[in-house]
Order: sequence, then C-alpha cells, then structure tokens
Amino acid sequence: MKGRARRAGGRALFKALLAVFGLVLSVVLLSTAFFKWNLSGGPGPLLQPRFPLGQFVRDLPGHLVWLVPFMLLQASLIPLRAVQWQSTLRRPVPLKERYHLVAIGAFVHNALPGKLGEIMRSFLLSRTQRIPFLRCLGSVGVCKLMEFAALMLLVTLSLLGPFGQTLSRFEGELKVAVSLCVGLVALVVLLAHWSGPLAFALHKRHKLPRVVGFLHHVSEGLGTARSFTGMAKVFVYSVGPVLASALAYGLALQGIGISGGLFAGAVVLGAISLGQSLPGVPAGMGIYYFVTSWAARSLGASPEDAAAFSTLTHLGTVISQVAVGAISVHLRKIRVRDLRKGGSLAREAAHHVAHDAVEPART
Repeated sequence: MKGRARRAGGRALFKALLAVFGLVLSVVLLSTAFFKWNLSGGPGPLLQPRFPLGQFVRDLPGHLVWLVPFMLLQASLIPLRAVQWQSTLRRPVPLKERYHLVAIGAFVHNALPGKLGEIMRSFLLSRTQRIPFLRCLGSVGVCKLMEFAALMLLVTLSLLGPFGQTLSRFEGELKVAVSLCVGLVALVVLLAHWSGPLAFALHKRHKLPRVVGFLHHVSEGLGTARSFTGMAKVFVYSVGPVLASALAYGLALQGIGISGGLFAGAVVLGAISLGQSLPGVPAGMGIYYFVTSWAARSLGASPEDAAAFSTLTHLGTVISQVAVGAISVHLRKIRVRDLRKGGSLAREAAHHVAHDAVEPART
C-alpha cells in the first residue's frame, strides 16, 4: 500500500511539475509577440516592449473590419468537418448528428483543458451510434491526416503567388512537412491494409487476443485508406475546411496591411499546424502566439500589427468555435462539468482510450 501511495504521489508531483513547466514555457513564448528578450546582458531591461502597449490596446477595435469575417470563416469549419466526416465512416450517420458532435468536440478543444475535443467527438459517436470507439477515432484520424495533406498542397501552391520569393525561405521546412505528410499517409495505408490480416493470423493461432482486438478495430477505423478512391474522396472533402481556414488567415493578413496576404494564409496555417503538433510540449497557446507573430513580421507586418494578428486570430477562433459548440452542448443537454477533465464523460472517454484498444475483438 505504501509503495502504491508513493508511486501515486510521484505521478502527481510529475504532473504538477509538467503543468508548471508548460505554463512557464507558454508565457515565455507568448511574450515574444509583445516583448524582445534582452538575453545578451546589454543595457536595458530584460524585457523590452516591441511597441507602446497602451496604444496597442486602443487600436484593437480598428481591426474589427477583418475580425468579423475571420470569425465567420472559423465557425464554418464545424459544418464543413461534419460533411467531411461521413467520407471516413463505414455506416451512414445523419448530418445533424455529425454536426452536433463536431461542434461539441470544438467546444471541448477550445474551452476546456486537455485538448480532448477529437477524443470526445469520437467517444460520443461511439456511444450514440453503437460503433466501437477505436473505429470512430480512426475515422477522425484519417480526416485530420487528409486535412494535413490538403494543407501541404495549398502551401505548395502558395509559393506561386505574390509572396513566392518571401515564402521561399520556408522551403526547407516545407520539404520536411511534405515528407512527414507522405510518411504518415504511407503508414496509415499500411495499417489499413495489413492490420486486418495480421489480426486474423494471430486469432487463428490463439495468440495475443488483446492485440487482435486492437488490430481489428484499427483495420475497421482506417477502412477508407484501403482504396485509392476512398482516400481521394476524403481528400476532396478535406479541401473545404482547409481552404476556409487558410482564407480566414489570409483575410487577417490582408487586414493588417500585408499586400497580397490572401496568398500567405495557408503558410501561416501550416506553421501553426506544425508548431502545435509537436508531441509532449504543453504550451499550445504560447507556440501559437510565437509562430503567428513571427510569421506576420516575416511577411512585412509591423511588430504592433503582428501582435494584433496573433491576439485577435486566437480570440476569434476560440470565441467563434466555443459559441457554436455551446449551442450544441445546450441542445444535447450535456453539462459542462461532465465534459471537463475528471467529469463523467471525460472519464469515460479516457477509459476508452486506455482500455478499448486492448479489448479482444468480439466475433
């Protein structure tokens, strides 16, 4: 008992230290949008403001002209992803159902800690449609992968626009991103093709029943990836959400005075996606402000406009998706406390992640 208590205490301490580390790292990264860090030890304070902060706050209302269409485009991601989701599901699910689940997932992702939005929408689909959880999660995974592929294509096409020379500085990072995308697509296709036969072979030999169950559900969840036509269909449906989001960021860049900024929205979106996809880095908000402000300054924005771009695009995304998601949460009569980490629905979803993957397949 003492050993268990000691281990539990050690895990709690590790989680607390990780949370503190994440908070400090996020604050440091976020501050780079507004301050320069004087780490050379030269004259002046450690933090040097990039611009007068008081004037910055007073000028924020002037950006409403582009913030409103930005928020509308970000809100449109929810119905577009609801349409996209059916292309990876093996069974027809009503559009209304898919819409509400995507909206609830967006609410959880943006309003509650833990970034459990995709897990939550997969869990709720599993619960309402009686589909195994891993199959639902696999369908969402294919959607996200095809969005990433569509984004990489859009970023590549952006190099042909008026910012071609400016964006060429990102050519090395783009090659890495495209290679990562191709590798992930290849991995998903391999899993889709071979997880089923491998599960069958293990089942015949009466070996590793839990692994058999896991592979069986993975095979079903990634079923769309077993055919070129299926993947192409998902890719086509993935263009809508990516194009809407890239257009939103392009309008914002144009709004802060960057001529031809519409063509650079995809690049900024790609930088955000890559920056926030780093595993094990609990500083998503800080990374967002660091990446977006740096990208805007690189494209010619003033430090003040770059900081406004970071601040308002972040707030606009959160407010628009939380507002739309909150309507679905209300209509479905779900209590917010049940969606929080530690709430009943969140606990059940976490339980599925931890245990469903190792349940034997039912025949």
